[in-house]
This record gives sequence, structure tokens and C-alpha cells, in this order.
Amino acid sequence: MPSIEENNNIKNINNTIHNNGTSNNNDINNNGTTTTSNSISPNDEWFKPLAIDDYLTINELSRKNVPKERPYDKTDKYDEYDISCGPILRLAGTLENGQKNYRGSILVVIRNCPSSPPIIKYKIGPASSEIGTSESFFKTGEFPVTKFYEEDEFTFFRYTIDLEMVDYEQKIQYYINNIFKPNFQFFIPSYNESLNVISVSCNGFSLACDAKEYQSSLWLDVLKKTSKQHYHVILGGGDQIYCDSIKMHSEKLQEWLEMKNPLKKRSVPATEDVIKEFNKYYLHHYMDWFGKGFWKGKNSNVLESLFPLAMSQIPSLNIYDDHDIIDGFGSYHDSTMSAPIFTEVGNVAYKYYMLFQHQMNPEEKLHLQDPSWLLGSKTGPFIKQKNHSVFTRLGKEIALLGLDCRTERKLKQVVDPSTYKIVFQELNKKLETNGEVKHLLVMLGVPIFYPRLVWLEWLLTSTALAPARKLAQKGLINKGLVNEFDGDVEVLDDLNDHWCSKYHKKERNKLVKDLMEFGASKGIRITILSGDVHLCCIGRMKSKYHNHPNAHLIKGSEIIKQQNQDLLQNPEHDPRLIFNVISSAIVNAPPPDAMATLLNKRSGEHHFNKDTTEDIVPIFKKDVDGSSRNNHRFLNKRNWSDLVLAKQSIDYKHLFNSEQNGETPVDEEEAQEKAVLRKLPQPILNSTKDITKDELSQSQKIDSAHIQYPLFSDSLVTNLRVETDPSDLESGSTRYEIFIPKLAGSYKLDKAPVKHVDV
Repeated sequence: MPSIEENNNIKNINNTIHNNGTSNNNDINNNGTTTTSNSISPNDEWFKPLAIDDYLTINELSRKNVPKERPYDKTDKYDEYDISCGPILRLAGTLENGQKNYRGSILVVIRNCPSSPPIIKYKIGPASSEIGTSESFFKTGEFPVTKFYEEDEFTFFRYTIDLEMVDYEQKIQYYINNIFKPNFQFFIPSYNESLNVISVSCNGFSLACDAKEYQSSLWLDVLKKTSKQHYHVILGGGDQIYCDSIKMHSEKLQEWLEMKNPLKKRSVPATEDVIKEFNKYYLHHYMDWFGKGFWKGKNSNVLESLFPLAMSQIPSLNIYDDHDIIDGFGSYHDSTMSAPIFTEVGNVAYKYYMLFQHQMNPEEKLHLQDPSWLLGSKTGPFIKQKNHSVFTRLGKEIALLGLDCRTERKLKQVVDPSTYKIVFQELNKKLETNGEVKHLLVMLGVPIFYPRLVWLEWLLTSTALAPARKLAQKGLINKGLVNEFDGDVEVLDDLNDHWCSKYHKKERNKLVKDLMEFGASKGIRITILSGDVHLCCIGRMKSKYHNHPNAHLIKGSEIIKQQNQDLLQNPEHDPRLIFNVISSAIVNAPPPDAMATLLNKRSGEHHFNKDTTEDIVPIFKKDVDGSSRNNHRFLNKRNWSDLVLAKQSIDYKHLFNSEQNGETPVDEEEAQEKAVLRKLPQPILNSTKDITKDELSQSQKIDSAHIQYPLFSDSLVTNLRVETDPSDLESGSTRYEIFIPKLAGSYKLDKAPVKHVDV
């Protein structure tokens, strides 16, 4: 049972969440339609910023007297409804089929639900008072509800969001049975804008981590930043939840793991009792983490209360990775993966991934009919579901491809070739050449531009280590040397997971080639978002020859000069330029300095083909405290990232908007043709007043590793937000910034063979 101090702490957190927020709103219409209201006077609190002081208090309370079990306060109800998880917002799509629509949903899970679900009504109006405050700007409505799953005493409800984007950013407040809390709100951009994007991964602790070392909460940092920038979507790149603790909580799985005979182990059936136990674990584990931010490991517990609060006010769109299932799932030997017990872990985990992260039941028709899905043609080898990759517009100029790299994964395959074919066919249909979309974000759970560790793979699988592996499997020497699943060296599944592993090189190179050629032909800049590795860096592909008449050809151009752009000075003309923004972990602990040092030593320039090179951007010349660093490419501290178009960025939009700060604006057409600013990727250590100062650029010689990237109105201002001090309850971060330019024009690339693919 929780102690008195723990119970009091839980009540204090709930009281803070409710602070100044609970009200009976009698102005919301009861007819369920969206209409202009003549009776609503805009709330005096409508344009009030987020309750950051309350969130800071919640973070402080969450770190005190962390409970031993999921926190529960009987008084924390919405009238008669005991909401055990939610509300959680999900983005589904925008600007679909030529419409100005915004589509999403809200998940609410209710314990012992009465006969009817709660009603969620909403009020929508301008995000800024500069647009207007009269009654005509405000509308009300009710989100339709669907009961889509039941298990034990829990009932899952999905509330459908279907709104219209207008010519200004809007704010939506929603009310659960007329009860409003300060976190019951979110923002949608105008139809002429793109969504302001957050990218996160590794949202949880590894099983043996000591969470007590981390008083800071990067979710507090996210909320502090969104109170100013208004983030519109969280892109979850995998490991939104860490489910490795199933090894602690499932007796059936423990018995299976302890079996020594591999043949017998592979033949143990997954009985109804086994499946029931797995269901119970994933249901309650999700309920704990997504509902309350509670996690229990081997050595500590944590209460990350601000995670569910963030999910209730910033819609998310996710893919999944191994820890959403169990550590390494998909990267063990196929004989291990096909064992009925292990296969069932994957299938049960998939069900709850869909229920909580996509707010769909695998048994309902919507599971296969949502227009944002790019579905594979067949079921996976171990998870018996179709590949569920996702494509959606993120507003006017940004699109997203979230590639499902786990459903079809096996030791020697990440995604089935037939699925790649479907994905690129759909991309070609949905994205026009030189159209509105300037940037395509591609989510891959595991980094694809990253140092090779083939030598380590070779060492761990060599015959020299075979005797040690055998002794460890029998428990005669350090048992932790090998994993419980197939007896291989413990870290080998992590290496097998990587795109640069010996099993995935060909598939990796073909995917990169296809993305590069697709982006060049469409005139769209590709940017890859990845996590997994618990540190941050920025991988890069770029043209090898920076002044070469045959390196790139502009379609339809007759001017030789344009065919021979100096890409060192004009990287916006480089059709091979692709960044891999690698950001993790927002919660999990970083690796030791020795790992970052090792990666730095292994991160030289690689030749993708005769025209293309790959490297890691040297962005970390200063540490978070401003001190100089030797390792310029890898920073092993907790982090998250954001990507915002320059004309929407709070740091740069004054350069493009005509009536701010009394400065002479840059004409929009001129901003499309001429960069406002060019600078190196670098830390921003000064205030926003000094934002255009470029001290590092002035002292650094420009070369193939150090390139100044341009700021156009449609450049993606991308920041790695790195934790300043894990013991600081105020949770500050230092940002490391890079401008990702649009691709100027469309190109037909010279035919250059790619290793493992063409030769």
C-alpha cells in the first residue's frame, strides 16, 4: 500500500492539475453540432499562456515520495467517470483530398464505465488575440464517440476530431462532461501554414536504470517551449513505452526464458493462460505509463506526470520500435522469433500498440481503412499483421512518411520488398513534382546514417568467443554476457537492429538510393528522423563533387551554369543532401562518454557512391554550459528535437513578416530566391536578441564538413534540445540548430552504382 506521504503527494499533484481549471461551462451547446455561437462571450482566460508554474510544481511533486505502485486517488474523477488513461490526442491527417480539413482523435479509457460514456464538447477560436476577440470568431461543437474495445473493467472510447483549417492558427479547448482543465487544449495551424513538429524517441527507462538520478523532466521543457511556439504534433519515433519489464511480471515468460534446451524452448505452445498473462501485462503497463507516467524497474520507480499531460494537449503520431514490444524483438535468430511464446509476445504487444498509440482496435474495420495507412500486402513473419506505415500531410509544405520497420522485421530483413514498392507507389501518387510540399519527413526508428560497427559484430560472433558464450548460457560464468532469448552476446541484437549491420547493408543502401532519387525527381527535400541510440547527432548524405557538371542535372534547364552550381556555397541546389536528425532519449539515460568517444572515432567520411558521401555533422563544438568540446559529432545527454518552418519560427519569423519589431521585411518571393542568412550548424548559447550572430561561422573555414546552410522562409529550422542539468527541476535545455533548406528545383541524378545494390 502507498504510504501516507505518497498518497498526499498524489493528491497534491492532482490538485495542481485541477488548479484554476475545473469549471462547469454552461456556454457549450448541447446539440452536438458545430455552429457559430451568439451566446458565447470569449473567455477572459482564452489567450492565457499555459500554466507553466503549475507544471513546474507537478514536476517537483512527482520527484518526491515516488509511489511503489501506480498512483491512484479516488477523488480524481470527472463526475461519475473514473478515467484511468487519457485524454490522449492523436493526429490522423490534414489537407486530405484537396480539403482544408484537420482530422484526429481523443482516447479515453474508463474504469467501470456507467451505461453511457462522457460527452466531450469543444470551443474553437483564434490562437491569438490579434486575429479578433468578437463572438463571431468562436464556434462550439461535440466530438462524436465510439466504444472500440473492452477488457476486464476497462472500456476504450475514441472521440473523432474533424475540424476545418482556416486562414489563421486556431486554439481548441475541450470539456469532458463540462469539466475543463488547463491542459485540455491544443492548436492547429492555418491552411496556409505547416505544423510545428516535435520529434521524440526512447520515452522510458531501461529495466536496470536508476531513475532517481534524473530530477529534470524534458517533458516540462517541451511544455515550456510549446507555450511560446505552439507545437502542433509530436512525432513518436519508437519506444514510446518500455515493455521489457514483462520479463519481471510474467511468470510464464520467466519459465520459458529459464529453459536450457533450445529445441524444447522453441516448441512450447502459447496457451490461453500465457496469452491472458501477456494481455494483463501490456494493458496495465500501458495504463500506468500512458495514464499516469508511472514506471517500475529493477532498481527504481519514476513518476513522469508531465508525459500524459503533454499528450493531452499536443497530438501525437507514432511508429513503434523494439521496446514497444520487448528488447530486440525482430533481431534475434528466426528460429527464436518463430517460437510460439516469443511470437505471441509480439502479437499481443502489437494489439496494445494499436489500442493506445493509434486509438484503433485491430479487429475493427477502421484498422485497415484509415486513409493515412500505407498497408503492406501480406502479414509479417512473426507479428501476424500487415505492415502499417503511415503517410500524411503535416500542413501545407511538410509531409510525413512513418515507415513501419518492426512488423515485418526479421534477422535479415527490416521491411518486405513488396511493402517498399507499395510505399513508393503511394508517395509518387500523393506528392507532386515541385508542388506545395517542400519537405518530406521520414521516420525510421533506428538511425540510417550512423557509424559502422561491423568490426564489433565480427568480434561478438567470432569463433574465438564461442566457448565463453557456451559457458555463459549454462550460467557457469557471467550470465549477463548473453541474452535470455537465443544465447547470443547481449548487445548483438542492438547491432543487428542497425541499418549498417551486415544483414541490412543492401536493404539500407537501396532505401537511401530510392529516397534520394525520389526527392531529387520531385524537388522535395528529404529529412530522416530517428532515435533509438540514446544520444543526439545529425547524419548527412551530400554530393561528393561540389562543382561538377555531371554530378546533377536540373530537369528542363538549358543553362549550363545552373547545371554546375557550387554546392559548397549553395547546398540548397544539392539533390543528394539528406539529413538524418537523430534525437534520443527524451527520458532514458544516455550512454557513457566512452561510447560517444568510440562513435566519434568511427565516424569518418564514407563513400555511398562515386557522387555521394556520408558523414556526421560537427555541430557540438560547445557543451550545454558553453565550454569547448573535443567530440564535435556526438553528444550523450538526454534530448528531444523540433522542426519548424523559418517563417513560423519565433526566432526568425520577424525576418519574413512585415509588421513585427519595426524591421524592414523580406519580400516573400525574394525570400524564396535569396537566403536571408547562411550559417553553420551550431549551438545557440545567447539570447534571441543575438540570434543572428554567427561567431562560429566567422572563425570556421568552410569546407566539405563545415557548410553554411541557408535560411529561406521555407527552410526547416531544426533544433536538438539537449538537457542542461539532469538534477535541475526547472528542466532547461540548450539548443543545437541547423537550417534544412528546401531543394531548389527538381533533378535527374547521374547513374552511379551503389555498393551492395548495383554491384
